[in-house]
Amino acid sequence: MTNATASVQTALYASGSDISQTLESARTQVEERFLEGGTVLLSVMDVLNRLLTSLDQITKALDSNEASDTSADLNATVQNLIELPGAEENRQQALAALAQTGSELHRHVADMQETMRYLRTFAVTVKITGAGLAEFAGFAQEILERIYSGTDEVNRFAAHLDSLQKEVKLALSFGNSLSKSYADTVPDVARALKDDAKKIADHRQNLGAIARDVGAIARGVQGKVASTLSALQIGDITRQRIEHVQSTFSLLEDFLASEDGAKLDADARKRLHNVIHHLTAAQMADMCTDFQRESRNVVQTIASFSQDTQEILRLRDQMSGQGDDSGGNFMRALESSVSAAHEIVKQVDTASRQADQVSQSTLGTAATLLQSIEAIRAVKTDIHYMALNTNLRCSRLGEEGKSINVVTAELRIFAGKLDDSADAIVNGLPALEASAGRVAPAAGTSNGGLAESLTSAVGTIRAAANLMEDELKVLAEHGREVATKISLLIGKLDFQHDLGDVLARCADVLETVAGDQIADISDMAETIAPLDHRIFKLYTMVQERNVHRDIIPATEATAASAPAEPAKAQSDEDLFEDALF
Repeated sequence: MTNATASVQTALYASGSDISQTLESARTQVEERFLEGGTVLLSVMDVLNRLLTSLDQITKALDSNEASDTSADLNATVQNLIELPGAEENRQQALAALAQTGSELHRHVADMQETMRYLRTFAVTVKITGAGLAEFAGFAQEILERIYSGTDEVNRFAAHLDSLQKEVKLALSFGNSLSKSYADTVPDVARALKDDAKKIADHRQNLGAIARDVGAIARGVQGKVASTLSALQIGDITRQRIEHVQSTFSLLEDFLASEDGAKLDADARKRLHNVIHHLTAAQMADMCTDFQRESRNVVQTIASFSQDTQEILRLRDQMSGQGDDSGGNFMRALESSVSAAHEIVKQVDTASRQADQVSQSTLGTAATLLQSIEAIRAVKTDIHYMALNTNLRCSRLGEEGKSINVVTAELRIFAGKLDDSADAIVNGLPALEASAGRVAPAAGTSNGGLAESLTSAVGTIRAAANLMEDELKVLAEHGREVATKISLLIGKLDFQHDLGDVLARCADVLETVAGDQIADISDMAETIAPLDHRIFKLYTMVQERNVHRDIIPATEATAASAPAEPAKAQSDEDLFEDALF
């Protein structure tokens, strides 16, 4: 500065109280700004903790999905679906065999119906032929009634068999349609489910990897925040050193007003003021150097947060599915594939119920047919014995009974044919029952478990999708909050912009007031020793003591009362403590 400027500054800050007011303004700003910065840092730490909690929840959700082994369930379902066409083909073969067995039985039933028509014809002939013979009239009527009874049994037998054939035909028709549907849909649905099962595993691994990356970055930021909080002690140190400078001026004024100070002449007072100004200027200069260095480190650390938060947001968007075709939580897309598979299972369920109905109906029909066969056999036996009795009576009648004897002999022959048809039907009934037994298992064994596993899979997938979407929303909110807080933090902790300038101006003012030369006060060392001692006791840092002794060397009196030097630091923590205390 020029001499004119120096004189102006000297006039303006000639008194310690004026300089203290300037220092008080700086101290207040330091205290406010660092307190505000610390508050913002703590809020960032809080939101980082919430972000990490969200990541933990997502990790738990992923672990839960893995524990439920949704992919394995889907793969098992896919295998069941792949087996459906083969199972349906087996069922169709069983139905075809059942239809074939029914057709063979129907042929034998048709033979029985034809036989019963012949028997009715012969019975009527017997009745007509024996009309003139009183003893044959009631007997012929009885034979006719038994034949009618047998005919009813055979017709009921045929009706049961016709009903069975209609059911089998309907099941075959439905099965053919179902087989075609399986051929058209099952491969695609099974392939889609298999792909989706792989996507679930891949997506789960991808989310887990991203969550770990986000967690690593967030924990890194946490470490930086903690480090910055520690570095913010420069604010407290700066505030203390400003207070020490302020107290130095106060102690000077108190000393000059004391009895010892009153002994000093004007020249001694002027030289003492000069030394104190040089002392405070040196303290301020040293403090500014430390402040600039530490606050620059703080700002650089905070500036690095921006890149970290951008990476967190990018990874957050990647976890949420933004920018890809998944539309967020991709597991939603899986539901359509599972729903399509569920529709197929519904068809399987319908076919299974129908096949089971055919099977049960067939088994019931077989039991009914067996009972009917026994009734038809009883009719045949009755007719046979009636015809035999007729032959015996005709033999006693001689010529009158010959014509009747011929007809009843035919009656016995055709009644025997009933036995052949009945035997053929009885022999065919086990085949009917076996075919019926093969129809039901093919439909019933896989259906229930498949439908249940699909329902469970849909529920598990939907719950996982909801949980993951909720957790990702929370993660997105916390990610935005972290970015906002850190953006605010960068502005709040830029201490160099204002505070550094204020402190530098204070240091410049003190240096200007002090001047270029340090006055010699060695002649009054004993007199100012109490002041030197009181000022020296203010310091909490080794640096301050060193700066002080560079300006005011120790005397025997001050050295005797000075604090002991700290032991040699053994670690970084010791060095840090020595720097402060």
